[in-house]
Amino acid sequence: MYDLPWLLAPPDDFNERCAQLKYHKTPADEVHALAKYALSINQSNRLYQAIRKLNANTRSLLAHTLTPFKLGIVSNATMDLMIPSFVMAAIRNGVDLELITTDFGQVAQEAFDPDSKLNQSKPDAVLVALDYRAYPFFGDQSVASVQITPSEKALNYLQQIRESFKQKGGMICIVQTLACPPYEFSGNFDVQLDGILRKSLTEFNRALVDDIKNSPDVLLDVAAIVNMVGACHWFDDRQWYLSRVPMANTYVPLYAEYLTKLIAALRGKSKKCLVLDLDNTLWGGVIGDDGLEGIQIGQGHPVGESFLAVQQWAKTLKDLGVLLAVCSKNDKDIASEAFQRHSGMLLKKNDFAVFVANWEDKASNIRYIAETLNIGLDAIVFVDDNPAEREIIRTMLPEISVPELPKDPSQFLRILCAARYFEKIDFTDDDAQRNAQYSSNVRRQEIQKSAASLDDYLVSLEMHISFAPFDEFGRKRIVQLINKTNQFNLTTRRYTEAEVLQFENNEQSVTLQVHLQDKFGDNGMISVLICKVYKDRWEIETWLMSCRVIKRRVEDAVCDELVARARKSGVSRLRGFYRPTEKNGLVKEHYRRLGFECVGSSDTEDVWDLVVDRYQIKNPPIKVTKSSVTA
Repeated sequence: MYDLPWLLAPPDDFNERCAQLKYHKTPADEVHALAKYALSINQSNRLYQAIRKLNANTRSLLAHTLTPFKLGIVSNATMDLMIPSFVMAAIRNGVDLELITTDFGQVAQEAFDPDSKLNQSKPDAVLVALDYRAYPFFGDQSVASVQITPSEKALNYLQQIRESFKQKGGMICIVQTLACPPYEFSGNFDVQLDGILRKSLTEFNRALVDDIKNSPDVLLDVAAIVNMVGACHWFDDRQWYLSRVPMANTYVPLYAEYLTKLIAALRGKSKKCLVLDLDNTLWGGVIGDDGLEGIQIGQGHPVGESFLAVQQWAKTLKDLGVLLAVCSKNDKDIASEAFQRHSGMLLKKNDFAVFVANWEDKASNIRYIAETLNIGLDAIVFVDDNPAEREIIRTMLPEISVPELPKDPSQFLRILCAARYFEKIDFTDDDAQRNAQYSSNVRRQEIQKSAASLDDYLVSLEMHISFAPFDEFGRKRIVQLINKTNQFNLTTRRYTEAEVLQFENNEQSVTLQVHLQDKFGDNGMISVLICKVYKDRWEIETWLMSCRVIKRRVEDAVCDELVARARKSGVSRLRGFYRPTEKNGLVKEHYRRLGFECVGSSDTEDVWDLVVDRYQIKNPPIKVTKSSVTA
């Protein structure tokens, strides 16, 4: 189960392909293809070494296809042997991972010394990879009553480490819960006895989770991973005593996968949409052949309950903000009837943002789903019980994640949950409303098709826009938008919550969070701006907008607001930047359309200036309901 079973096993010629990598016509593509397999620690090392032998231009091309992230590591354990697994898992999850390692056991020294390697390097985050053996407070198994418990001492120590990295290096920390080793002192009573390791670790984890909720740091729940695989398997005492390796080699790829999925989530690369097949995926049987009463779903039947568990998983994901869609080879009316009439069905048709059931090929249908939702193919997970269909999608749409499933449906849920495609680092009101927002967007698109003109359509939406500076209430959503928006994003700069907080409190910054409503409902926060203040100008460091509101002239309303604020502040000029990526070609001419003039251009950046007094107010058909200025 724990060799990344949702991924395909490496092919028989894996070693040969690694050896021939530098001779491949498109080595970057080959790296992506090889990294997608369920690699052991040895296979990860083999591919890692093959990548290091590529020339600088090829490695640069590979990095260009990924999102960069610089990770520092401090630990009480030996982590160097894990580096190849970290890098390969990161590539698989769309991240170009640069690692800054430190000497063994130098956790406090790195944190508290402002001139330490990590504090000077200022990585995007620091992995504080500590297990229970890093905290001396857990070493004394005395049951004597004490005023400060071992868990409190350990949490205080970790808080000091985190705060020091924040203050001296401006970094967030990835901190770990503590797994309990398979040692018992009083049997079942261990969990009740003060000072005993099991109770202390339980208290520590509970307190750490509560503490993390109120900080920009993020949690890597190692205790949950160990619970999944079993402490007797995870902890390899011989390996620890010999070389201070914190886990059995077997589980290094799993640890690397979950760590890099968390890093990908920090960069907004968690999946957004779950596309589901129907027959033998959401229920047992083929509804077109077996009929409504012949399919197996619901309580009281072992097969039906297996599929019900999958539906419960999908329903929970929807509640967490994941979009659901159907892509099935079926008659649409017959497929729809199952959701409307079958008493055992948990999911209903209105749970799906898009419902596609026809006899066309699934690759074309998934492209249609992506276009309808205006999301990238790399944001989609496609679940299908049919291995032939899975292989077709992997071949035709390699950007899509397609989990491997066993024949036994009772194992579906375990595999799908273990894959962690939808890793989250926060949960906002916008997440809770996401499916409703996208469903409303589909209705907007239907109305647009029948509108006489674009202006008539926009007027009919009855849009209301509001503007406000960054604040604590919108901070998590702001960070979320900054790190996941790719299409309408002028510079694609990524910021942590700690960095956003700095903009929020900095008088040399102008910030805007933008909310939009219309007659179909609340679109939530849909745009973010960050400007740096100079004597004669504001420089727009970040301007991004949700793909849900593209082509609704929201950018005109935002520019009107920005110019009005600049005039009020006596600023004569706005300067904007466009940095091209593979995905943001949509906004290449954004500033030109708004009236800016290009004053500099290179392969990596275009610079645009606007003389504020010459700006022509756009006045789109959007009513401003909250603003500190008027244009």
